[in-house]
Amino acid sequence: MLTVSEALDRAQMLCDAAAKAGADAADALYYCNAATSVSMRLGALEDVERSEGQDISLRVFVGQRSASVSTADMDAGELTKLVERCVAMAREAPEDPYAGLAPEDLLFKGQVPDFDLDDGSEADPAALREAALVVEEAARAVAGVTNSEGGSASHSRTRFALATSHGFAGGYGSSGHSLSASVIAGEGASMQRDYGWHSAHHLADLESAADIGNRAGTRAVARLNPGKAPNGKLPVLLDPRVSGGIVGHLLGAIAGPAIARGTSFLLGKEEQTLFDSGIIIRDEPHRARGLRSRAFDGEGLPTAARDIVAGGKITGWLLDTASAKQLGLAPTGHASRGGGASGVGASNLHLAAGSVTPAALMEGIADGVYITELIGHGVNPVTGDYSRGASGFLIKDGALAGPIAEFTIAGNLIDMFAGLIPANDLEFRHGTNAPTLRIDGMTVASS
Repeated sequence: MLTVSEALDRAQMLCDAAAKAGADAADALYYCNAATSVSMRLGALEDVERSEGQDISLRVFVGQRSASVSTADMDAGELTKLVERCVAMAREAPEDPYAGLAPEDLLFKGQVPDFDLDDGSEADPAALREAALVVEEAARAVAGVTNSEGGSASHSRTRFALATSHGFAGGYGSSGHSLSASVIAGEGASMQRDYGWHSAHHLADLESAADIGNRAGTRAVARLNPGKAPNGKLPVLLDPRVSGGIVGHLLGAIAGPAIARGTSFLLGKEEQTLFDSGIIIRDEPHRARGLRSRAFDGEGLPTAARDIVAGGKITGWLLDTASAKQLGLAPTGHASRGGGASGVGASNLHLAAGSVTPAALMEGIADGVYITELIGHGVNPVTGDYSRGASGFLIKDGALAGPIAEFTIAGNLIDMFAGLIPANDLEFRHGTNAPTLRIDGMTVASS
């Protein structure tokens, strides 16, 4: 695998080649990854995979016209042809008044800080096999588990580099470790499946295989013999496994491209109080060992911590350069890049913990539902209407009463935001994290 310095050289060379081929401006993104995974099923080795890949993407501008290309072929001759094709494509593209690189005076400057994203480890297939075996055995050891879809363990190393023709060059590397198990409880038509997993940059931060496996087995058994959900407008609690999705829907609604197109249900609501005044949703790109930590965004602009929601209001849109130009605003350091034009994305997001326990949130609920799984993508980004399939547990007289399945929950995100009550059980396990959330008055329907 290339070093970060070598990855930067590769990206910079492509930018330089684009300028020589006639581009007025260009940026290049280089990405490479090496991953090893081992899967065990019913105590036997099922699969060992080793993958190594690299990709380089070039975006060029000729006046107000632009084009993008990407390839995994690093042959010098092929890259030369790639640059020539990309410049030729740009000359034929329609003009876009908002096309262009990020403003030069706003670019990230200085040394890229070390957020401790790489523990320096190398893949050890024997250790991965042992971890996969242990996580599956722990899940299968739970009474009531009858079959297994397997346990898996993986290790990865990644390098990322971005260079632009107007002076930016930055990159970083990271390592990744993950463990998962998926098992089945029950027999015949009454079988239920569930899982447990965790991932981290450092092996030392990874949850133990025994705990992950035990959680997978316990969850599967708890879902056996589900009943029907009640019908009507009821209090709903979202388990931390799914509560982060609410933050994700907010993120899509405040993304600059959606605002510029006029396709967000939050358009025109910038000054409205949308949440309880105590709700804080925060983006923290500089968190040590954070799964999405980054010093600069996909256009080379510096990132910074920011409360996306504070005092009950959103604090502004998340903007890349193009959407900022369209809206007459400044970019916010939230550009994301893949193979083509930039988009918008956040880093380490979390909804801050509340002051009460999940059990306290349930107190006083005569009939309600506790959601552990959501199904489908029934969210309308233009209206905010929300409807998802779900499964979980009945809440009866302030406590969990038994599993329920095959029902839907529905509402509107504006009402859901206004009614959010967070518990105090926030954990930083994923890229987006939220505690248990209570939302009253959602429509629950069971067939």
